[in-house]
Amino acid sequence: VVGHSDDGRKTRIRLPSGSRKTVPATCRAIVGIAAGGGRLDKPVLKAGNNFHKYRVKRNCWPKVRGSAMNPVEHPHGGGNHQHVGHPTTICRAAVPGQKVG
Repeated sequence: VVGHSDDGRKTRIRLPSGSRKTVPATCRAIVGIAAGGGRLDKPVLKAGNNFHKYRVKRNCWPKVRGSAMNPVEHPHGGGNHQHVGHPTTICRAAVPGQKVG
């Protein structure tokens, strides 16, 4: 911020490029680069890092397939091989417990 006008409605700011700009005094802004840029460029490398990453967020990891579960846990579960075993398309009027997969 370089200065304000006499009536307090305009503010003069100097940008990183060196240019000066006049903006309304009610404006709020961050000039520069946001912190934490490039955080997702680094590979995760192992499951433990993902575990700690999602532990502080929410319980959405790991994602287990329904066909890998038991029949009491998911409609796709069970059987002697990991397969669904029936058509997965369901009618629109089905109850919420059937609308899986």
